[in-house]
Order: sequence, then structure tokens, then C-alpha cells
Amino acid sequence: MAGNGKRNMFNEATRVQMPAMVHLTRIGYTYFGKITEDMAGTIYDPDTNILINVFKEQFVKLNPEHKGEAEQVLKTIRQELDNDDLGHSFYKRLSSVSPIRLVDFENPKNNTYHFTAEFTCKRDQDEFRPDITLFINGLPLVFVEVKKPNNHGGMVAESKRMNNQRFPNKKFRRFLNITQLMIFSNNMEYDTMGGIVPVQGAFYCTTARQSAPFNCFREENPTNLEIAPYNRDFPYKDIDREVERKILSDFNCQVIHNTPEYQTNLDTYTPTNRVLTSMCSPERLLFILKYGITYVRFQKEIDGKIEVTDQKHIMRYQQMFAALIVRQKIDKGVTSGVIWHTQGSGKTALSYNLTYVLSDYFSKHDKVAKFYFIVDRLDLLKQASDEFEARGLVVKTANSRAELMEQFRTNQAQEGNSGKPEITVVNIQRFEEDREKVDLPAYATNLQRVFIIDEAHRGYKPEGSFLANLLDADKNAIKIALTGTPLLKEERESWRVFGNYLHTYYYDKSILDGYTLKIIREDIETQYKERLSEIYEKLETLVEKKDVKKNQIVEHDNYVKELLRYIITDLKRFRQIQGDNTLGGMIICETSEQARKLFAYFDEIQNELNRTASLKSNLKAGLILYDSDDKDTRDTIVNNFKKNMTVDILIVFNMLLTGFDAPRLKRLYFGRKLKDHNLLQAITRVNRPYKDNHYGYVIDFADIKRNFDETNAAYLKELNRFNDPNEVGKGNEVDTFKQVIEDPQELIQQMQEVQQVLFNYTTDNAEAFSTEISTIEDKQELLKLKKILIAARDCCNLVRTFGDDELKETFARMELTKLPSLISEVQHHIDNINQKELFASDDTTKLLVNEAMEDITFNFSKISEEELKIVGGKENVTEKYRKTVRAFTQNIDPDDPEFITLQEAFLLRFKEHGFEPKSITEIEEQGKELEEILKKLDELQKKNNVLLRKYNGDAKFARVHKRIREENLARKAANKQPIVSEYDASIMDVLKSIKTDIDQKVYDRNDILKKDAYFEQTVMTQIKLGIDRLGIASARDDRKFIQSRITKQYLDQYNQTYSVA
Repeated sequence: MAGNGKRNMFNEATRVQMPAMVHLTRIGYTYFGKITEDMAGTIYDPDTNILINVFKEQFVKLNPEHKGEAEQVLKTIRQELDNDDLGHSFYKRLSSVSPIRLVDFENPKNNTYHFTAEFTCKRDQDEFRPDITLFINGLPLVFVEVKKPNNHGGMVAESKRMNNQRFPNKKFRRFLNITQLMIFSNNMEYDTMGGIVPVQGAFYCTTARQSAPFNCFREENPTNLEIAPYNRDFPYKDIDREVERKILSDFNCQVIHNTPEYQTNLDTYTPTNRVLTSMCSPERLLFILKYGITYVRFQKEIDGKIEVTDQKHIMRYQQMFAALIVRQKIDKGVTSGVIWHTQGSGKTALSYNLTYVLSDYFSKHDKVAKFYFIVDRLDLLKQASDEFEARGLVVKTANSRAELMEQFRTNQAQEGNSGKPEITVVNIQRFEEDREKVDLPAYATNLQRVFIIDEAHRGYKPEGSFLANLLDADKNAIKIALTGTPLLKEERESWRVFGNYLHTYYYDKSILDGYTLKIIREDIETQYKERLSEIYEKLETLVEKKDVKKNQIVEHDNYVKELLRYIITDLKRFRQIQGDNTLGGMIICETSEQARKLFAYFDEIQNELNRTASLKSNLKAGLILYDSDDKDTRDTIVNNFKKNMTVDILIVFNMLLTGFDAPRLKRLYFGRKLKDHNLLQAITRVNRPYKDNHYGYVIDFADIKRNFDETNAAYLKELNRFNDPNEVGKGNEVDTFKQVIEDPQELIQQMQEVQQVLFNYTTDNAEAFSTEISTIEDKQELLKLKKILIAARDCCNLVRTFGDDELKETFARMELTKLPSLISEVQHHIDNINQKELFASDDTTKLLVNEAMEDITFNFSKISEEELKIVGGKENVTEKYRKTVRAFTQNIDPDDPEFITLQEAFLLRFKEHGFEPKSITEIEEQGKELEEILKKLDELQKKNNVLLRKYNGDAKFARVHKRIREENLARKAANKQPIVSEYDASIMDVLKSIKTDIDQKVYDRNDILKKDAYFEQTVMTQIKLGIDRLGIASARDDRKFIQSRITKQYLDQYNQTYSVA
């Protein structure tokens, strides 16, 4: 990467990669040196990239009784890494402590920690080069990809590259199977687009079959210090200046040594360096490798067939910190506490991690841990059991007091012969009121019970219940209570038995990390509210006031039908505006009878609306009441909503308000007032990420008679009852309401900005709008317009409810249902401008193509899907183009005459129209042309790579060598004497001799490059000394030829480093 062609030296190598490598030496890593392909088979194993000698030495050190087996184990690892199992068989070997250890997890100092950069992972012709590779005992277990700040496409582009190119490529299987942790950073603080897409910052993942989510990492910093305590207090080593020199020299970056940018990025606390300390410092990395990797195997029945999916997960940062803190607190004598992690943040996964962390902890204290996971509903028992089994635990269940007491009589932590850890899932629903004293049998003193209570505030009663008695029966048990919603102050008093919060993960972090969405709460549109209020009042007068029951009103046919008219119209319109017919809704009804009636009249009202609608709807409703159908039928309806998408809207009363997870649910019609946990659990049904949605929506008609502001104030008061300064410390209270629900006033202000921007466009005519934007050449203006249109799409319903008359009028004129096509039109125009920009420069000495072109959207609008299939589909055609772009990008020498010829041919063909074939013939013709160019570029690249290796990867001297070679060919044709020699080996000897001396001077005195004339003279002196040393005769003109080329290369590199600074 460093020194590639005429790319700007103010790039990811100089700004992020080199400083990160030097930082690794601070946290305990040793620089291995640059590894090149000619070291294959001696220094490293090319099949696995394992460092052969390091691996063998460490193997003998950790397994002295097996010292003769290192070669055989290496051979077995090679075979295991070929398995199509996401590296599961290798991971079992890696994490094993007996009979053979590859890593000493207990004593970090017993292992070796190395790193290198640009280490090629290659199989046949396919290859990729991680920016930095980390080794433990010679095993390449981690790689780091770095990008410069504000890189094209942000970290989303990096995510796409991994998910679309590397993970699916079977030739990379061995390298991906051995890699446990991947870190990606563009050295910026986090910024997430609406909490959905990772744009900038440091992210991590592990390997996947198809798609790995990029996780944020936030170091534990409970008191919000400027630098988190772990990073601040880490025992950093001093930088060894000789090692730093070696790193910069190996990657030909001596020129950056004294630049202010490099020195700034060498800071211990840059975003990249912080995440390396947090995740890759030896003790932390060993914890992640031992406890943070999980293989999950799910079985689903789809259309009568069992479908198996296996995944590899890596723990989220909040799970890691919770596990570390639980272990630390137990070590200090704490036996109970509460973990509050927002819904959707993986509490079952955390419980799984804890079984391993605590089993090992107690094992070191000669105790056997026995785990009990306590739930209070049958469906949660099944859900938890399935989740634990999918992760490989042996699961036992107890659904009655007798079953549980029988298990208590067995003292072993592991009752079966499987050798796997075990957990007992207990459903206390049926015996939670059982107040009989629990009498546990005497047991061996080496048994340690661990109770993990899931949302058990619902079943815990301090005045006496089975759970209270159970927890009281074993005074030595560890009690960890999990909750997805914070505890109310009055609950906390009854929960004192569990102690204080051990760890918290609030909604704001969950939203920022992209695990949950923020919620917009809408009121019913004014005209409907008035109509419903009118019906409500009429029905009220039909009965004597003293006898009126709200049920009689809300269940009345007239009221129910008007409600349906609103909901069906609203959901249809919402889908049109979002451009997505998979978005679903749920109605939470005031009574079960109201739910039945809504379901009964649903089709009738939809048909009535369709008779006068230009765009008809075909929504399907599903009714879920505890007594409406049998359990299997209810399960089918839920499945049809969640997975099959054949049900569009669920009608419920009490069921599915908690624990129901369906990401497509984005519109929740709130028909009744709920309190505390029920309120929070219900509104967060719509906050799961789904496609590119920025919000979940709650449409509130819980109290038609009350205005929105009053209801909002009631919700605010209700949700903020969870605050307790005694728990979190004064001044650290969190505003739960504001964390979960978006402020409507802020959104209205945003919509006024939308109004201002859209004033300049014709928004009531999509065709006119398209014509208007086609004349815009300023990409920034288009990007702003796209952002504005997305805001209009997400928030337009608020305007109808809360906007002033002027705003309402503006949005009434807009074709809101056309918004998806308007957004698409703007994006298409942005793509076209991107393409034009990339071909705009006429300076043929510069590389005109780069990786940004990989994101261009190709237009196949004139060609049918059937025809495309004949020539191999869009993917096949566009991949050829992208391969050609990548091949141009990777070239190190844009002054090469052969490269210039190829570049001109490529530009001539694609500069005018881009890649927009209009017929099958054109696709085939362009495909052949691309193949021809690609073949020639590959041949050129091979020749360049051979020369690069001669100069230790320094492209500057490879280019100078080529210029001398080209000049000598011209001189030979003119019967003139060559420069230095006609033989390449002699030219290389001279240039390498000069290179060593000049590199030393540049490293020691970077300001030498600021004085062009002085530097030219220095180069001339070194050329003469180098040639004289080798005893080669040379004319002054020859020396001047070499001098001008070398000087140009160094000055280009230096000027490029500073040009953007």
C-alpha cells in the first residue's frame, strides 16, 4: 500500500496504518518484519499464513511432553481450516487447554505476540492483503483494516467489500477460518446515520458465511471521562526508535517520519490506537478469544423441510464488559447484582458467555458451577432453551417444583456424558405463588450454584414466593438478575436482595450502536380524531352518563369501523411513502372484544375503501388472543407475520406486548393506555433495525379525548419514573423518554428546513422534478436534496398532525407517495456525476480510475432480465468491469508507456457513456474488450511485482529502474552506450546502494526535502559515491538522468504528503 504510484501520500498508510503499527509495540507486540511471497514454505506456511518457526517454538514451550508433534499438529490444522464449518473445528482446538495448548490463556506472558503488514492471503490466483495482521504464537488470529478519515463510502464500503467479496470466496476459506477477530477503522470518532449504518469510526466483526454485522466498540467509561480509564491507565511501553525506523523503512514511508500528521496520528489516544489497546492488548484479546466467540446452529422447519443455518458470533462490547465486571465483583465477594441491558442487546447470549466465564472462574477455586436460568413464561422457557441449545449447551428444563427439586438432588454440574457445559432453564410461572419453604439437600462444598433471573421482577415477591424462598435457601448462591427495562424506584426496594446494578447499557448507546431505532410518536390525524371524538360523544349520550362504560363505546360497530378506516388508510399510505410493502403494523386494542370486532370487520372496511381508491390495498390481518384459536394456529399467524410476510397487521389485546421480536413491525397503533414496563416494552416493539428505516412509529389513539401534549406529558412522567439518582449517582440520571422517543418539536423544525429546500423544486409533478435535478452538477447539492427527501419520507405524518398551516399546505402539495421514486432519481443522478468525475481529468499522467468506481450503479434498463440471464446476469458483467478498475488501481507505475496505452484504450471506450450497454451484443463486445485489457494489466502487474520485490516493495526505485531500462532500449536502437549497464542486475546494484544512503538521510532529516536544490545535490553526491563504490564507469549526463528521476520520486512523495495537510 505504501508508495503505490502517484497516489497521495497523505493516505491510510501514512495517516493510520504506520502509526497503528508503531502503537502495537507500545501495547506488547513485536514487529516481525515485512513478509514477502518468496518466504513461503520457510518463514510462513502459505496455506495458512502461520509463522512456522514461531509456532513450533511456542508449541514446544507450551507442550513439552508433546514436543515431537508440532509438525503433525500443523498438518492437522491445515486440514481443519479447509472444513466448511466457519472454522469451528479449528476454534475448538484453539480454545482447548487439554491435551494440547496452542495458546496459554491463563498466563499471557507465556505467549508471543507479533504483527506485520500487507501480508498476502493467497490461493491460486485469488488474494487479499489485510493492512495489519496480528499473531499469537505464530497463528494469524486477527487482522486490522485501516482507511484514511473521510474515506469514500465510509466504513460501509469496507463492510460491503468483506460481505460481498471476501466471505463468499471459497478460496479464502482457510484464511478466514483461522481469523477470529477483524477490526476496521478510518481513525474517526463514531458517526452513524440515524443510528443505522456505520459510517465512520472503529468497528469489529468475526467471519461469516455471507454477511457479518459491523459492531461498534465503546470502552467502558461510566463517569464519562475524556479518556476511558482502561486506555488512560494502560502500562504503555516506550517506542523503540530503531523498530519505528524499521517499520517505516520496510514500507518505504521514511518521508513521513517528521511530518506533523504522522506525529499527531502516533498519539496514544487516536480512535484507531484506542480500539487496538481496548481489543488487542494481550489480556483483553485472550479474553475475547476464549469467551467471546460463539458458534450458533439454528434449525428451522420451512414448508416441511428442516433448514439448518450456522453462524459465528463475536460478543458485543457491552456483553464483554458485563462478563468482566461480574467476574471481578464475585472475586471481591459480591454475590448478587442486576444487569440492565436494553431490549435487543443480547441478554441470552450474555448468559451463555457467563456460563463459560464463571465455570472457569470457579474451577480455579476448585468449585464446580451449576447454572439455572429462571424465566416466568412457558414461551420464554422454550425460547431460552432453543437459544442455549443452538449455542451448544446441554439444556435441562424444569417446569414444576418437583422437576426442579429432583435436579437439586443431583449435585454434579454436568449430569450427562456429553462433556459440554450444562444449564437448567426453570419456568416458575406455574409455581411462583408456592410459598412453601425450599429445603435444599446437603451438598458437597465444592458445588457453586449460579441463578440467572430473566426479567424476574415479574415473579419476585419479597413477602414470600417460590423464587424468594429458592434464593433464600442457598445463601452461597450467585444471583444475577437480568432486565431489559430499568427498574422503577418502588421495585428497586423489593429487589434489594439482588444488590445494585452491576452493569448498564442504556437506550441512547443502543440507538447509537445501531441495535435499536428511535421512535416517533404520532397523534391521530386531526380529521379522524374529530370524527372519532364525535362518534364517542354520540355514543356517550345514548346511555345514561352514570352507567356508561368505556367498553360499550370502543367496542361499538361505528367506532370500530371508523378506527379501521383510519388504520388501513394509514398503513397503505405509510408503505407507499416508504416504498416498501413488507412493512407491517400491530393494533394494541382496548378490550379483547374490540380486537375481535376489528378483525371481523377488517376485510369489509378494506373493500369499502378500495371501491373509491385509485390504488387498492390487499392487507391481511391476523388476530392473536389467548382464547381466539389454539396455540398452533396462533403460532402459525405469528410466523406468517414475522417470516412469511403473508399477514400484514396483527390485532392483539394482551399478547405479544413483551418479548415479541419482528423487525418488519414499524407501525404500532396504540389503542389503550399502558404503564411502566408494559408501556416501555410495548413501544419498543417497533425499534428493531429493518432495511434502511431510520425510525419506528407509534400512532397513539389511546385516549381520544385527551390532547397529544397532555398524553406526552403523562408518558414522559411514566417513563422517567425509572430514574433514581441513588442508583446512578446525582447528575447521571438518564431521560428514558428522550432516549426512546424523538422530540416532535425538533422534527417539525427539521421539516421547516425541508420546506425551505423543496421550495425550489416542483414537488407535485415527479416528471418535472426529474428534469429539474438533471441539470444540477453540484454533487453536494444533490446529497443535501437526498437527505431532505429522506427526512420528508420519515417525518411527513408529523406535519399533518402538528405542523402550522403553511407547513401543512406545503406537504399537501407534495406527492408524498412518490418520494421513493424521487429519492431513487436523485441517487441515480449522483451515481452519474460520480462516474463523470472519475473520467473528468484530462491529465493522462495521473491515474484516472480508483476504487470509488466500484460503487457505480450500472444501468441495464434497456435489457430484459431474461436476456441478461443468457449472458450470465448483471453480476457477471459488472464484476468484469470492477476487476478491470481494481487492476488499474493496483498499478504502481502510471508513467509506463504500456500502461498509458491501456489506460487510453479504456478511457476512450468508457469515458463518453460509462458502462451502459443497450443490447446483448454490446454487453458481449464490452466484456471481450474488458477481458483483453484485464489480461494485459495482469501481465504488467506481474512484471511490476517482480521488480518491486527487488527493491523491498519501494515503488519509487522500481519506477526509476524502469525509466533507465526504457532509456537504455532507446539508446540501444540508436547505437549509444547504456546508462550504468545493459544488464538489469547491475542497474539494481547501483540503485540499491544509492537507496540505502538516501533513505537514511531522509529519515534523519525530513526537512532536507523542503530544499529542492540542496536535495538534488545530495542525491547527485550519493549517486556518484554509489557508482564509484561498485567500480562502474559513468558519464555525468547518465548521473544527471538518474538524479532527476530519483529526486522527482522523493519530492513527489514528500509534496503529496503535505499537499492535503
